[in-house]
Amino acid sequence: MSAGPTMSGTHGTLQRFDAATCTYTYLLFDRIGGAAVLIDPVDTAAERDMGELTRLGLTLTHILETHVHADHVTSAALLRKLTDATIVVPAGAGVTGADREVTDGDDIRFGDAPPIRVFATPGHTAGSASYLWNGCVFTGDVLFVDGCGRTDFQGGDAGQLYDSVTQKLFSLPDATLVFPAHDYHGHHASTIGHERRHNARLAGRSRAEFIALMAALDLPMPKLIDVAVPANLRLGAPA
Repeated sequence: MSAGPTMSGTHGTLQRFDAATCTYTYLLFDRIGGAAVLIDPVDTAAERDMGELTRLGLTLTHILETHVHADHVTSAALLRKLTDATIVVPAGAGVTGADREVTDGDDIRFGDAPPIRVFATPGHTAGSASYLWNGCVFTGDVLFVDGCGRTDFQGGDAGQLYDSVTQKLFSLPDATLVFPAHDYHGHHASTIGHERRHNARLAGRSRAEFIALMAALDLPMPKLIDVAVPANLRLGAPA
């Protein structure tokens, strides 16, 4: 399952899906044959992503992680080795080996494209970021289509997630496209306006009601958490 590319002027966004982990990876580019950024790449899909770069004649300049994932291993270290791209991670994520840590309000510039604006959006994990670019916001696990990420491990905090979404992401224009890191129901994207009005976990709930809801979920741990978290803390590089 995939969508795109979507184009705005000369800029583009390509969405790719890893069915084994229900993970979306995003390829942003300033133009065909120009500079590119990958968001949340997956180790088992590295060949696919390198193939897309070759097909479009793109030079990978940055690899962005929204947070330390618990359900798949990133290919960031491998892709940096293959392309010499800069790895960017959110401050507070506890990752070693990244080239840059970003905080709220930072910009990431690549090629001739508009800058990517960083929003610190903790809550699913302690160190988490969303990336706003070209009318799209890439929300990691903090905001899904009609849902949100869990908050019961890796420094998660339901109150923080509520604040991140309602005070930061929901302050964006209604037409802003929402591209999450995961989807389990066949959705590709949404909009800020739709999620503000209809999100099943967040819309119409007070902060206290949301915290109570998240505390009662009682979800099983991700199957790969014991492998994925240690690996992702070193960007997928071998131990």
